[in-house]
Amino acid sequence: MDLGITGRWAVVCAASKGLGKGCAAALAREGVNLVINARGKDALEATAAELRALNPAIEVKTVVGDVTQEDVREALLAAAPQVDILVNNAGGPPPGDFRDWRQEDWYKALDANMLTPIALIQRTADAMAERGYGRVINITSGAVKAPIDILGLSNGARSGLTGFIAGLARQPGLAGRNVTFNNLLPGPFETERLEKTLAVASKASGLTQDEVAQQRRKGIPAGRFGTSEEFGAFCAFLCSVHAGYMTGQNLLLDGGAYPGTF
Repeated sequence: MDLGITGRWAVVCAASKGLGKGCAAALAREGVNLVINARGKDALEATAAELRALNPAIEVKTVVGDVTQEDVREALLAAAPQVDILVNNAGGPPPGDFRDWRQEDWYKALDANMLTPIALIQRTADAMAERGYGRVINITSGAVKAPIDILGLSNGARSGLTGFIAGLARQPGLAGRNVTFNNLLPGPFETERLEKTLAVASKASGLTQDEVAQQRRKGIPAGRFGTSEEFGAFCAFLCSVHAGYMTGQNLLLDGGAYPGTF
């Protein structure tokens, strides 16, 4: 299927590894020019080289830094001639016990997983509407739909972004101008984030990390963890010309682990 986005420009946050990298790679295959961001320079430049090799016809620009900082966001947006596609992504806050979290911990979680995506949307949404095309994908978490007790910081901050997007996506001046906003809710995917979560669960349970991972797999009907490649492919479709009638949705990718009907 031709996704119809060759030549578009995308900004992808936290793109040096994991799900962000998977999204960037899928967009690169579709001929989308990229501005990618991450805090680690070496990993980001290595990913940029991979993306250029993947599709020599596209431009790939890098902006190193913490995207929660305004100057980094300014540099990120300035690097693209225009932003047709915005993929908001940030590493989740650390797992733990709510009794140990201080106000500063909550501020950091909200800044990274709610306020920063909103700031980038503020800077790009109206220009997308003026051009008649825009796709905003927010990578949140399956924990928004099925909260995980040790991920309370993430549950709270990402749920706040989810509520904001629900209202924004339905504004006629955006939806009616072919600008869509959707959230991708990953369940367990093979990423560093999952490894950290398994390590915390291992420490709490007394089981080995492999034993904890095996228990998690047993709770997934697909019998495995997801891959960044399949996540990226789904993201690319939502960015395509074929997804213009889907907006304001929370799309769960978890191998069937969530047991509900809705």
